[in-house]
Amino acid sequence: MMQSLKSRIVGATFALAACAMFSGAQAQAPAGEPIKVGFAMSLTGALSPNGKQALLGMKIWEDQTNKAGGLIGRPVKLVFYDDKSDPSEVPGIYTKLLDVDKVDLVVSAYATNQIAPAMPVVIRKGKTFISLFGLDVNDKFKYPKYFSVLPTGQDTKGSFTKGYFEIAMAQNPKPQTLALTFADAEFSQNACEGARANAKKAGLKIVYDEAYPPPPKTTDFAPIVRKIKSLNPDLVVVCAYPLDSVGMVLAANEVGLKPKMFGGALVGLQATFFKDKLKNKMNGIVNYETWVPDEKQMYKGTKEFFVEYQSRAKAEGVDPLGYYLGGWGYAYLQILGDAVRGAKSIDDDKVAAELRKASFTTVMGPVKFGGKGEWAQGRMFTVQYHDIPADAGLETWRGMSYQNVLEPKNLETGKVIYPYEKAIK
Repeated sequence: MMQSLKSRIVGATFALAACAMFSGAQAQAPAGEPIKVGFAMSLTGALSPNGKQALLGMKIWEDQTNKAGGLIGRPVKLVFYDDKSDPSEVPGIYTKLLDVDKVDLVVSAYATNQIAPAMPVVIRKGKTFISLFGLDVNDKFKYPKYFSVLPTGQDTKGSFTKGYFEIAMAQNPKPQTLALTFADAEFSQNACEGARANAKKAGLKIVYDEAYPPPPKTTDFAPIVRKIKSLNPDLVVVCAYPLDSVGMVLAANEVGLKPKMFGGALVGLQATFFKDKLKNKMNGIVNYETWVPDEKQMYKGTKEFFVEYQSRAKAEGVDPLGYYLGGWGYAYLQILGDAVRGAKSIDDDKVAAELRKASFTTVMGPVKFGGKGEWAQGRMFTVQYHDIPADAGLETWRGMSYQNVLEPKNLETGKVIYPYEKAIK
């Protein structure tokens, strides 16, 4: 449909603002050998819809940093390899980056399951390591040069479902029973451990608590959902990665699962690719989020970044909006770049010291690191999807019309639809 003149003018205005933000005053052209930033990223396989949008955010940072004069007077260059969404690929990639490519700095791939296997290599080499969406990865390693870009705060494992349980226990009558199911993999295990702790605090009785082999070993989720349905729990929490999240939601609709609340830590529902697969089947789900395109979440450069990202997304063949990982891909390199500038060095010890002491301004909001390299203060959201039509498309996902922020309360945009059955359409 042809855009109105008004929308074209608005789009042009934002595009000009984006150029102004990112180009800035043209600093002296960077010279000398580039500072090489190495990483793995899931560009094929199950995690690629998220990995590819993170990469575009990172490329935008690379381009704009070089246009603005580079880092400490040198250009920057991203050096990366596809980990194929396979954790077993990761150690070899980081070994190659450090031993063969001789990169100066490293950052992580997207997601817990891909970050954990990189840690032994990074630690052995003594490298500072900023990770992208790793859930409590450093709990085992306690590595002092690890820093997590994921807004969990200090309650890492519990943060994904904390809001879910607070909302559930505010209902009258209070729910009594809970079913938990999760993939037998690093992220899901950690998130489910946090859910158990939250359930214990709430005084809930857990009637089902079982893992399943992650895809491709499990492809049919209906038997799991049928077993849960037979127990008639008040609450159902699923901790899953994208393919099993989709499988669980489809199975819940097929089987007619109708607890009082359903959701929790379903990774994937935040990305446009998976939203398009599920559409109205997402209605009623209460799930975590890390950022939403609400006016209260527009920080310095946020709108301009997404104008730039969305103008490049089609040509790159990535998520057209970039709300889940595009902005965070840019932000974790913003943090790295600002730490290098603050340290006036690419020495890993000096960069790590700057990361520990400084506060950072990013397009996704302020960041300050605390213990174990996690955020000093968390900023996770709990949202509920609602009123999504069966023919939902890009314009549905562009705004806030299909989701309400339920937690934190100071950023609330709507009230929970309870029980879950009332929101199914």
